[in-house]
Amino acid sequence: MTLGVTLGSTSVQRTIDSTVRLAREARDAGLHSAWFGQTFAYDSPSLAAIVGREVPGLQVGTSAIPVFGRHPLLVSSQAQTAQAATGGRYHLGLALGTQHLTETGFGIPYRRPIGLLREFLTALRPLLETGSADFHGELLTATTPYSAAVPGARPTVPVLVAAMGPQALRVSGELADGVLPFLAGPRALAEHIVPTVSAAAAAAGRPAPRIVALVPGVVTANAEVEAVREKAAEALALYERIPSYRRAIEASGAARAAEIAVIGDEETVAAEVRRYREAGATEVVFTATELNGEDDRVRTWKLLGELSRG
Repeated sequence: MTLGVTLGSTSVQRTIDSTVRLAREARDAGLHSAWFGQTFAYDSPSLAAIVGREVPGLQVGTSAIPVFGRHPLLVSSQAQTAQAATGGRYHLGLALGTQHLTETGFGIPYRRPIGLLREFLTALRPLLETGSADFHGELLTATTPYSAAVPGARPTVPVLVAAMGPQALRVSGELADGVLPFLAGPRALAEHIVPTVSAAAAAAGRPAPRIVALVPGVVTANAEVEAVREKAAEALALYERIPSYRRAIEASGAARAAEIAVIGDEETVAAEVRRYREAGATEVVFTATELNGEDDRVRTWKLLGELSRG
């Protein structure tokens, strides 16, 4: 199993130079990948391209770019540029986003999200694979009068979707390379997410999908666990109001998002990582590792690096 971390969030914004320094630290700790969320601030594919070029050996990815307010031609250009810049170490994560941010931020009606995801992926795949597209759907059109291929963007950029609901999982299994579930514990993975996306991929004749589980987690002293979980409850509470995350939390057997967070000493966290692997996760990416300060962040990365090295 490979292990990674997220760098950057809506609450922690760094300069590019400081992000590069932190990514270098992650690689040196033995971590496999660094992922960047898409906020209204920095452009995540650009940041991933810079970090990946500056930190050889580290896989970089975006988790995740909402399809509302974007177009496959533009996202393809961004992704291929990042792939060429990093020598083939870029991973594109897409998402449906939320109704609130879509309608208040972009002024776009949040209509037919599954239909848009299907058309977006259908148009995007040939762009990434061949640099051309001739797609005319109900919700979008993507055509290339000349090549949209970026020299050096090989292998083809892998596409993952932050899918957790059954319809999004089926579309992702059929048209993407894997999924990026967040706040979906081992039970939700084993009983819901992995079987659904895997069956859809098999029916479409595609390889077994990657299951990149994003997990809020911190290694901390046993005496600090309850205090850190209270911080996690505050930081994650907003997700409880979003239906897709709410369903994932409940499918995990939890009532609150903070119950999904992996918090404890090294032995506790290592055991939880194994549970995710046994539930079908091919990769685990820890988020919120800075929740309790720098010392615990370093401690968490050290453990994840050790686990990643086997």
